[in-house]
Amino acid sequence: MLLVDTNVLIDVLEDEPEWADWSIAQLRAQAKIHPLTINPIIYAELSLTFSTVEALDEAIENLGLTVLEIPRPALFLAGKAFAQYRQKGGKANNVLADFFIGAHAAVLGCPLLTRDARRYRAYFPRLELITP
Repeated sequence: MLLVDTNVLIDVLEDEPEWADWSIAQLRAQAKIHPLTINPIIYAELSLTFSTVEALDEAIENLGLTVLEIPRPALFLAGKAFAQYRQKGGKANNVLADFFIGAHAAVLGCPLLTRDARRYRAYFPRLELITP
């Protein structure tokens, strides 16, 4: 199983000039090895680029993605990682999406396909990342 971060999917869906080729190649390569998954946080972030639930669900199906619920241990870990972020001077007042995504992948013990590795490496150092 592989969790796919929002930025990779947006690259593909919006044909992002700098990153679409890399993201498409990674999705194709990883789909041969792992089932591709997202979670409700990624689903919500993706919804910003769609006008209807049906259109988003169709895109998810066309990309071969499965939506997984976030288990309680991952939610707990996300809160703990966010507490570390705040202790280190982080300014956000609400738990950030990246903490939910990173914690979910960490608890599942699966890799995360992303272009935004900095925060994941800082707060989930044992998480396997697939990055440019």
